[in-house]
Amino acid sequence: MPFESVNVGNLRVHVCSTDKFKTTLIVAMIQQELSAETVTRHALLSSVLQRGTRTHPSTVGLKRKLDDLYGATLFGDVFKRGERHILQLGLDLAESSFLSDADTLLEEGAAFLGELLYRPVTDGEAFREEYVRAEKKNLKQKIESLMDDKIRFAALRCVEEMCKGEPYALFNHGRLQDLDGINPQNLYTYYRELIRTRPIDLYFVGDLSVDRAVKLVEDHFSVETSSREELPPTQVKSYQGEVREVVDRLDVNQGKLNMGCRTGVTYADDNYAALLMFNGILGGFPHSKLFINVREKASLAYYAASRVESHKGILTVQSGIEIANYQKAVDIIRDQFDQMRQGKFTDSEISQTRAMLTNQLKERQDRAFDLVDAHYHGIVGGRERPLQEMIREIGQVTREEITTAAQKMSLDTIYFLRDRKGGEGDGKN
Repeated sequence: MPFESVNVGNLRVHVCSTDKFKTTLIVAMIQQELSAETVTRHALLSSVLQRGTRTHPSTVGLKRKLDDLYGATLFGDVFKRGERHILQLGLDLAESSFLSDADTLLEEGAAFLGELLYRPVTDGEAFREEYVRAEKKNLKQKIESLMDDKIRFAALRCVEEMCKGEPYALFNHGRLQDLDGINPQNLYTYYRELIRTRPIDLYFVGDLSVDRAVKLVEDHFSVETSSREELPPTQVKSYQGEVREVVDRLDVNQGKLNMGCRTGVTYADDNYAALLMFNGILGGFPHSKLFINVREKASLAYYAASRVESHKGILTVQSGIEIANYQKAVDIIRDQFDQMRQGKFTDSEISQTRAMLTNQLKERQDRAFDLVDAHYHGIVGGRERPLQEMIREIGQVTREEITTAAQKMSLDTIYFLRDRKGGEGDGKN
C-alpha cells in the first residue's frame, strides 16, 4: 500500500488510500532539531496542545468533542529519529462508511486536528496557565519516573555516555533543569516559531483519495507559501579509540550491562538491510546469539538483546546480569561480536533471521500507524524505502554482506549499572 505525496503550500501531505482498515488515521509530524535549548519545550508542547482548542477550551469540552466524533482517539507524543526531535499529534477516526449517519465525520475530524494544531486555547499571547502548569508537573513526573525503570534508565545512560557532546545524548522527554524556565508566554512563542518554520508532514491512511485529503488540508490547516527551514543532518560518527567503561552505582540488586557500538550505517545506506540481518542474528530475536549463548547456555543474563537506531548509526546491547558476573558477561558478549566478524554464523541463523524480519515487516502492513511510521523513516532518513522494498532487500542479503556489516562495527562504550557495594577502585567487580 504505497503513499502518494504532494506539497500543499509548505506542508507535505502523504496519503495511503486503502479500504483495509475500519478507521481513518490522520497524523501530523513536526520536526525539530534535537538540542538542549528546545528539547524540554518541545516535549512539553505535545501535551499542552492536547489540552484544548479555542472552540473546545476545556478538558471536558475536548472529550465531548471526541465523543461526538464517534469515540475518536486523540494521541500525541515526542520521539527521536537520529538527531531530529519529532512532535506527533494524531486522530484515529471510525471509517464513516461503517456508520449510518456520519457522512461528515472525516471532515469534522480533519477540522478538529487542524484546530488542535493551529488554534490551541490561549490567553492572549500565551498558553493557558493552568494547562502549562499541570503539564509541567506531568512531564516532571515522566522524567523522574525513568529512575523507576532501571532497564530504560541504563539504556539512556549508556547513550548519554557514548554520545556525550552530541545531541543524540538528550532524553526525548527533556531535562528537569529546564522546567522552571518555561512559562505560558515563552512556550507559546516557541510554538509559534515552530509551527511557522519547521518541516510538517501530514499523513492520511484510510478510504479517501489524494484529492480529498488535499481539500481537507486546504480547508482546515494553515497552508502558506513561505518556505520551511532545512534541519541539519544527524551526525554519524565512527569510533576507533579505546573502549570506554562507565559504572553507575545505585540501590539495585541486579546489574544492567549495556554496550554501545558505532555501525557506520544508517537508514539511507545501501547496506542497511545487511545491518538489520546482523542485528537479528546477534540479538534481535529469541534464536539470536545473545539470547542463546549469554542467557540460555551460560546462564549469565536474565535478558540479553540488541537493537539498531536507524538514523544515528548505532547499535546497543542490553542485558540484565548478576553483578558478580560482569566480566564473564562482557567477555562472552564481545565473543559474539568476534564470531560475527569472522563469519561464524550458520545458514540456519541466517534463514531464521530473514524469516523473522520478513514477518515483522509484513505485520507492519496490517497496522495503519506502522505504515505511517515506516514511511516517515524515509522522510527523516532522506531515502524512501517502502516495506515491500525492504522485504525484498532482506531477502537478498548475503552472508558476505552480513560479515562486512559486522566488521564495520566498533564497540564504543560499556556501561554498567550496579549496586553500591565495593570501594571506589572496585568499579566493575
